Amino acid sequence: MADPIRIRARSNGGITEVMVLMPHPMETGLGLDASGRGRRAHYISDVEIKLGDRTVLRARLSIAVSKDPLISFRFKGGGAGDRIGVTWTDNFGDQGSGSASIV
Repeated sequence: MADPIRIRARSNGGITEVMVLMPHPMETGLGLDASGRGRRAHYISDVEIKLGDRTVLRARLSIAVSKDPLISFRFKGGGAGDRIGVTWTDNFGDQGSGSASIV
């Protein structure tokens, strides 16, 4: 995908709040194209979010998730300057990744 993953991460009182926006078409495969033929399903299937080497979230997505998924969650740990890394893989085998520092 051409657009980068957007990540916001803030730490406050030992709790880190993370928001991740992953640009992706997330096509269900249930719609039709302009010529009336069915579209192939194309969606993010796996997401992994890490704080350094520690996995803080692992998710399995499906066609039920809308275009450009936004994932928001909190976890204990992390501090200003630590890096959050995000990696996703879709059902075609394409991958995307990004990282950001916690503020």
